[in-house]
Formats: sequence, C-alpha cells, structure tokens
Amino acid sequence: MKNDYMIRLLALLAIVFAACTGLYFLPDQAFGIKIKRVDLLSALRSDAHVRDSRMEALRAELAEAEAPATDSPASMSLADSSAEVDSIALAIALRDSITKDMAGIAAADHKGERIEDYSEGHNGLHRFFAALNSSRTRPVRIAFVGDSFVEGDILTAGLRNSLQQSFGGRGVGFVPVTSEAARYRSTVSMTAAGWKTISILTDKANSFILSGLIFEPEEENPSIKFKLGTMYAAIRRAGSLQLIYDRNVATSVHLSCNAIADTSLQLPPADGISACTLRGDSISSGTITFEQGDGFRALGIVLEDETGVSVDNLALRGHSGLMWTKLDEQTCSRWNAIRPYDLIILQYGLNVATEEVLDYSWYRGRMCESIARVRQCFPEADLLLLGVSDRANRYDGSFATMPAVLALLNAQRKIAVRMQIPFWNTFGAMGGENSMLAYVDKGWAGKDYTHLSFRGGQELASALVKSLLNEKKQYEGGNDR
Repeated sequence: MKNDYMIRLLALLAIVFAACTGLYFLPDQAFGIKIKRVDLLSALRSDAHVRDSRMEALRAELAEAEAPATDSPASMSLADSSAEVDSIALAIALRDSITKDMAGIAAADHKGERIEDYSEGHNGLHRFFAALNSSRTRPVRIAFVGDSFVEGDILTAGLRNSLQQSFGGRGVGFVPVTSEAARYRSTVSMTAAGWKTISILTDKANSFILSGLIFEPEEENPSIKFKLGTMYAAIRRAGSLQLIYDRNVATSVHLSCNAIADTSLQLPPADGISACTLRGDSISSGTITFEQGDGFRALGIVLEDETGVSVDNLALRGHSGLMWTKLDEQTCSRWNAIRPYDLIILQYGLNVATEEVLDYSWYRGRMCESIARVRQCFPEADLLLLGVSDRANRYDGSFATMPAVLALLNAQRKIAVRMQIPFWNTFGAMGGENSMLAYVDKGWAGKDYTHLSFRGGQELASALVKSLLNEKKQYEGGNDR
C-alpha cells in the first residue's frame, strides 16, 4: 500500500515537472498580454549567460536587415528602351543608383552615420530640404516628437542650435503651458500657475495635437511666466510671441514683456485651435495673465522668428508612440493652418523595451498604424523615424546592453521599410553595444543607464545634424554622403 502511494506521488511530481517545463516554452506575448516565463533552472543560470545567448541571435538578425526597394517606378521605366524618359525620372533614378552604390546591398547603417531612406525614389526628406533652401524667406518648422529621452530639450536643443547657426532663426518654437520637465529645461524657463493638465496618456474624451497636452484654468487669473535661456546665442531672443489656445468664450489677457509695451486685449471667441500673435524685435521674457477663464483652454506659446529654423520639442514622458492613432484630423488641420511642419521626427522605444520581451512584432504593427495616422493628419510634412537608443541593465554585477534594444531596433527598421520613410540609427550613432556605459563614464548620460544629459544630447544632436546635412548634399547631387 505504501509503495502504491509512493508511485502516485512520484507520478504527480513527474506531471508537475513536465507541466512547468512546458510553461518555459510559452511565448513572451499573447494577445497583447505579457507572459512571465516559468524557468525551473533560473537559479542555476547566470544572467550574463542568458543575455549572451540572446545577443548572439539578435546580432545575426540585425546583420540580415532588410534592403530597401531601390528600384522605383521611375528607375524601372528607364530600363525599358521604349520608355519616355523625362528629367524628373532621370534624377530619381540617378539618386537610386548612387544610394545603391554607396549603401551596398544591405540598407542598414549599423553606425548611424547616414539617413536610411526607405521611401520610393529615396526622396523622403525632399520637402524638408527644399524648405531649408528657403529658410531666409520663410520659417522652417520641425516637430521633434518623443518620450523622456528628449524631454526638457535634451538633444533637441543641440539640433535646434546647429540648424539655426546654418539656416537662421531664433527662439525655441512651441512650448506647452507646462510639463513634467519644465523645472529643469534650460533653453526656456516656464512657470505656470493655476492650470489643470489634460494628457493624451490618460484622457479619452478630447482631441489632441502632437504635444499631447491641453490646459484648463483651475484657479482665478491663471498665468504663464516665461524667460528664454542663455545657453545658445540664437535662443536668447525671438521676433514674435504667439499664444495658441484651443477654446475661448470671453477670456482677456494681460501681457507684460521686455520688448513689447504692456498690453491688454480680448481674445476672439474660438471653438477650435486659434492663435494671437504679438511681434517685437528682441523678446526674451514676459508674463501673461488670463482673466475670465471659464470655457478657456490653452495649448502653449511660441517664441520664434518669421524666418529660419524653429524646432518644437514635443516630448511626453511615458509615451510609446502608439497613442498617435488617436490624433483627430480636423484638430490637426487647424494646427497646420497656424503652424505647418516641414519635418516631423519620431523618437520612441524606451517605454517599450523590457527585459522579458524580445518579439516586437506586435509593436511593429501598432506603430505602423500610428505613423499612418500622423501622415494622414500632417500630409505636407516629411517623416523621420529614429531608432531606439542604447540602454544598459545589470547582469551578474556589471552593466551591458539589454538584448531588447537590438530586438526593438530591428523592429523599428522594419517599420521604416514598411511605411517607406527615412530612418536614423540612434543606437549605432551612440556607438552600438555598450555605448551607454561610455556615455555614463563621460557624464553624457545618467546613472540609470537610459537617459542622456544635456552634454550627451549635444553629442548625439551633432551626429544627427551631420547625417541630415550629408543626406541633403546627397539628395542634391553632392559627392559625399
């Protein structure tokens, strides 16, 4: 009898062991839900060993990155001797040929030295480049949309400064009424009092623009106080101040500014995005106070010139980029009428990469939907997708690149290929694997091994500007990429 019980116990243990072993082979994700893998031998397996085995497979996958469709309809028509060749088709085909020669068979740039243009004809930034060539007579506007990696004007400050030095322009562009990064943003000091923040991350009832934020008065006489920073000469002054609001019934404002006489005015009623613009030669600081705020909604202010480059930092902490499917086309159209963009840069990934997940096919599909929506809402803007930056985690006592970074980078490049938009390898530009460790050692990144310091942002901004200007030269027929 005792032997019978022992046999049953052993059989039960065998069944449990087999079930737990089977659970180890479950996928990391099912129906959008993360699944924690059961690993009976995890205590015996070192973190570094697990990471190394994952990295080896991911490196091989990145090495086989997809090549772009370098044969555009225009270049294909040239292969047909009976085709009628015009100058435009010839130019596009020539760019195709040059790109193929310089990039080789593989499209991927593992060092982040160039823009990987997956658009048909390799002209994904042509509108932006044309705008830069006209920067002395019109404003060139860039929206840099991202997460905490660029909040507080990290990276975008250096990008803005470099482009303004080359193509003119002053000021910091659009700035929301307030943000989580307002207290440490050095390019402009924004102190807001008496406002309630509505965010696209938590609100489902309102329509948003790319800033993802709306502000309503929650106290009498709410105010906005601003002062431009001094870290770059070009941002210390601006030629115009613009207040952008989303709704108004009977609100009046009082402006006290260093370069404009104290002004009180009644804002026109509005049920949609509207703007009030004041001009002054050297605007650097001021205070805007609002009265009769019932029914009023503000978005932010703009400090810029009427010519040159203007860069809007539209970072939203915790955003993965997937919320842009909620963009309202009519609302964005109203924004476009006031503030049309020539280039929208999309930077995401840190809020997606996790240690447990290496399959980002689910993210790839949803991000493609987001990009399609951005393209639909901003049809006149070129799009540039940035790959995820390096991020390190601790394995057996030392820091190293998370395998998820390589997996996500591969997914993001496939997104660019599928959506036929330009792509820039941020990870490669930083130096590739374990580059975050070098950034931290130099003081270019924080001890979280995830976020850049302003010095690191400047370094990465210089690399991005160099890639953009080399791409512009290549597009326009230069010899060097």
